Amino acid sequence: MSEGLESYRKRAVQNLIDMGIIKRGIVAYALMKVPREDFIPEAYRNSAYVDSPIPIGWGQTTSALHMVAWMCEAAELKPGDKVLEVGGGCGYMAAVYAEIVAPPSNGRRGRVYTIEIISDLARKAEETIKKLGYADRVVVIHGDGSLGYPQAAPYDAIIVTAASPGAPKPLKEQLKIGGRLVIPIGSPHYVQELTVITRLDEESYREERLGGCVFVPLKGRHGWVREAL
Repeated sequence: MSEGLESYRKRAVQNLIDMGIIKRGIVAYALMKVPREDFIPEAYRNSAYVDSPIPIGWGQTTSALHMVAWMCEAAELKPGDKVLEVGGGCGYMAAVYAEIVAPPSNGRRGRVYTIEIISDLARKAEETIKKLGYADRVVVIHGDGSLGYPQAAPYDAIIVTAASPGAPKPLKEQLKIGGRLVIPIGSPHYVQELTVITRLDEESYREERLGGCVFVPLKGRHGWVREAL
């Protein structure tokens, strides 16, 4: 990493702390550890720490830095958690989650499962995850994330990084009791509402709306774009 990018990363994280978006030290630590520039196309490398979405190919973007931090805080991620990410994209956010739930210095080793419906993007993410040494903490899956990943359920947290018509039933059912689903709900062509759904028991859930956000449409059986694999 160049000295310039390291400086920009520190400044970006400090800005998020100053704005009150980052509230916990472990989230600041994770954002400082993961090199966003290594997950995005070379053409955008020098803009890696601009707080905005960045194109990653195949018509997709990786989320703005404040949104990454906001979702980590909303999910209340902690060491030892098992996390499912729906809409893995380039793999950057999965690496950030991994630094929170499975930091090398902590004996509590959580795990991240990240699902991406676009096969080429999933393959690219997996290559980067392996290259940067996250393969022992992050599993990249090509599949329909709106169906979840029952093979590894239940999860402490499920984070959806695409706009959904609602909270998919399979995702709610794959939460642990006390687990949190963080998902943007609303129109695919306008502002959505970042929503946290907490599983209270086998049958009941609590819903909390945190505020407006903008994401690309969720693809899959329970998404806006019902795309077949």
